[in-house]
Amino acid sequence: MDYAKDDESIAISIRGLEVGFGGDSPILEDLDLDVRRGEVLGVVGGSGTGKSVLMRTIIGLNKAQAGEVWAFGEDFLTLSFTEQRRVERRWGVLFQEGALFTALTVAQNVQVPMREHIEGMPQELMDELASMKLSMVGLPPEAAPKYPSELSGGMKKRAGIARAIALDPEILFLDEPTAGLDPIGAAAFDELIARLHAALGLTVVMITHDLDSLNAICDRIAVLADKRVALVGTMDDMLQSDHPWIREYFHGPRSRAAGVGQR
Repeated sequence: MDYAKDDESIAISIRGLEVGFGGDSPILEDLDLDVRRGEVLGVVGGSGTGKSVLMRTIIGLNKAQAGEVWAFGEDFLTLSFTEQRRVERRWGVLFQEGALFTALTVAQNVQVPMREHIEGMPQELMDELASMKLSMVGLPPEAAPKYPSELSGGMKKRAGIARAIALDPEILFLDEPTAGLDPIGAAAFDELIARLHAALGLTVVMITHDLDSLNAICDRIAVLADKRVALVGTMDDMLQSDHPWIREYFHGPRSRAAGVGQR
């Protein structure tokens, strides 16, 4: 794979990434991946292949043992804490289950990035922006003063998205966004992501196991297997692959139920 760190069409370029947590065998090893500006990239793989580990390493929450992560043309892993904070303003993250702060209201959760990254922002402006972001993700005004415990699973995820887009990011990272949702709720969430992607011009990196999501909204798919990216490409590329896991995943009963290969 050619090095793309200086290519302006690439938002994130990863080369030779190695991540482990002790022991002799790393979870990810010699991993290469480019994320194109403006695309929706789905990241899929079997249980324990390191999908969430990859995302958390890209955004600096996990320490890499080797390799480089270039974000917006900067070697992110080598930046100082202050410099990393500057880059972090340019992306938003939805963690699994929404990961809302239980002691804060929905509106206060959305305001957390504003408080962290913009010093001295007036409360009135934060309230106004939080209301706008909640509206953008399809939550009613009455959701703002509620606590996460008062929300359904789908509403928590929408509130998490509102927090992730609080600072108008260029990249949105989503970790299993439709996990735990019923098929109707998952489809509605896919539609929300597609709408935000188009309206805000976002680059989206989505960790998922949901074939419906991969088929409905992803421009490309990256498959993690054997500690690295085994294949990255379109759905057609996945269907033509002879890699054992890829073939089983994209040609199995669930793939037929999701209409994979029929679009």
